[in-house]
Amino acid sequence: MSDTTAISGPLRVAAIVLDIEGTTSSIDFVHEVLFPYAARELPAFVRNNHQQSAVRSLLADVRSEAREPEAATERIVQILLQWIKEDRKATSLKALQGMVWEKGYRDGDFKGHVYPEASRNMRDWAAGGIGLYIYSSGSVQAQKLLFGHSEAGDLRPLIRGYFDTRIGPKRDMASYRLIADTLQLSAGKILFLSDVAAELDAAASAGMQTVQLVRDARVVRGRHRMAADFDSIPVSLIAQ
Repeated sequence: MSDTTAISGPLRVAAIVLDIEGTTSSIDFVHEVLFPYAARELPAFVRNNHQQSAVRSLLADVRSEAREPEAATERIVQILLQWIKEDRKATSLKALQGMVWEKGYRDGDFKGHVYPEASRNMRDWAAGGIGLYIYSSGSVQAQKLLFGHSEAGDLRPLIRGYFDTRIGPKRDMASYRLIADTLQLSAGKILFLSDVAAELDAAASAGMQTVQLVRDARVVRGRHRMAADFDSIPVSLIAQ
């Protein structure tokens, strides 16, 4: 891991893996719009759809993780609401939240927040041949909804692939090795952008290049190159 915090020149990469919360998008959008909406709408969604196969499978996962195999629907609702309060990174919760958010996006209750300079640079990077990928604790479905219904329009054509916690925890080095293997790239040709130092530590341990986004004073700084926004991250395409 580098001790420096400065970006001295263009970072030569074949692909960029992007975190969402605090990186492409505002933390406040997630915590003040998405989470409250899910907390408000999730109970009715679970009660009305618990017999659907996809939902039933996810509820079984909730029972397993909560170690309450006999939990009834109302008990599951209580568990999910508690997990939302804890910001628990449970794959089953994230998938259910994604199903709820789909309705909110579709009905126009909100649009996905993406920083203007982030969407602009994503367009430029993609046009320059750099592969863009998302890695977030939110479900792949939720990721696609956010970028598909963003304030900057539909950004999904820019993104070549999505990863969530099904590939592994974001603070686990093995997750980033799996991402590199999936992309069929050496880790050193991949740049990972996140605001969370522990995630960047794991990516750097796997051999990836890293930059920490420090968009506000809430960010706990690590020992990585830092940038205030995407405009401050010079990149150039390297041959794969």
